[in-house]
Amino acid sequence: MIIRMKYLVGLVLILLLAAGGAWVYAGRMPPPSIAIEKPEKFVGTATPLEVTITSPDAAAMKPIRVVFEQNGKQTTLFSLDEPGKAQVAQDGPNKVRITQEIGKSTVPDLQAGAGKILVTAGRSVLRGMRTLESNTSRDVQVRLERPRVSVISSHHYVNHGGTEFIVYRATPDDVESGVVVGDVEYPGFPAAGATIDGVKISDPAARVAFFALLYHQDLNTPMRLYARDPAGNTARADFDHRTFPKPFKKSTIPVDDKLLDRVVPAILEGTTEIKPDGDNLAKFLVINGELRRKNAEKIASFARQTSPQMLWRGVVFHDFRNNAVESAFADQRTYTYKGKEVDKQVHLGFDLASFTSIPIVSANRGKVVFADELGIYGNCVIVDHGMGLQSLYAHLSSIEVKAGQDVEKEQPLGRSGMTGLAGGDHLHFTMLVNGHMVNPVEWWDAHWIEDRILRKLRGAGGT
Repeated sequence: MIIRMKYLVGLVLILLLAAGGAWVYAGRMPPPSIAIEKPEKFVGTATPLEVTITSPDAAAMKPIRVVFEQNGKQTTLFSLDEPGKAQVAQDGPNKVRITQEIGKSTVPDLQAGAGKILVTAGRSVLRGMRTLESNTSRDVQVRLERPRVSVISSHHYVNHGGTEFIVYRATPDDVESGVVVGDVEYPGFPAAGATIDGVKISDPAARVAFFALLYHQDLNTPMRLYARDPAGNTARADFDHRTFPKPFKKSTIPVDDKLLDRVVPAILEGTTEIKPDGDNLAKFLVINGELRRKNAEKIASFARQTSPQMLWRGVVFHDFRNNAVESAFADQRTYTYKGKEVDKQVHLGFDLASFTSIPIVSANRGKVVFADELGIYGNCVIVDHGMGLQSLYAHLSSIEVKAGQDVEKEQPLGRSGMTGLAGGDHLHFTMLVNGHMVNPVEWWDAHWIEDRILRKLRGAGGT
């Protein structure tokens, strides 16, 4: 009997030690990890909230609670017991993503000023006998007043495929603003202190923006000003504008084996973005389509490097039309091989030719943002002129500048050539507005620049 009691006591002690060890071991297991993805700093009238919680077993996560705290009062935005309007998605076996909105609809007493987001997440272990919890928080600033935006300039006339310019006011200072055409945004830039051909604006709230009606957009595409503060509060304003049609040419480009044997291997040797199979014609079609699109994306990416100041000077940009125009802007090309149609593309620039290997100069003052080989464009230079305006020079036989280099108007950039997808020695030239290719002819016209840009600056109080 005594031996049996000792055995039972020993067994109980062993079980207690095992349970205690399991409890201690469980306490050393990792709790859920919490990341507040959005918002980063600000909360507005309707700001997206995004929280991700990661745990070895997402199904065992409990409790989960998201709270907004302000002035000592807490408002629950989400809990597992009362999820409310929040959306919960399992992002793989170990992650839960919670999305909700912080604003007047979810926090009725929301006020401007400081606030805090608090998140608690637990993980059940030992068959629910123990919960491991994590807590995190983020301080935010609540901004409830919408930004303001209003137009200053007047008479905005936009040619199809062309550029326009607007002067407007946006407050407060830290708002993002500009023009949206359809679904394409063109950011604005501070105008105070900026000088364009001697015209300066002193209003600290003044902004300017170049924008475009792209060749593929409808003439009736809506246009408006927008402003968006860091909290996500938005404002909009309409402005007077008229659009004008411009006929775009259509042409047929015969492709033969001689051209394919010359351009296809050379282009593929200089790019890793595509690896087409098949004969040279099949590879050409991938180059003319997929690589063309990838090149356009890369060209558009250089808009992020634009200077917030206007870099160009002089009334007009260098006019390249003293060379023979081989192809105009937005030429709709049909490619044929052995008399049969094989492809269609739109040519977004001017092809200009005169003599072989002639010096190619910068259209105006600016900074080189790209000077290298670029797929179908061959040896290519892109010059930034500030405020989203850039110029592109392609098919060069040689490049004489480097990225980051400042250049003056009519400073040599290189020499013309037939690199890339070029049938002969010529310059492919185009202008870019926030990375979008636009008709360069307007920039060769002193009357257009006077009416579209300088007049508006003077009318807006420029000196």
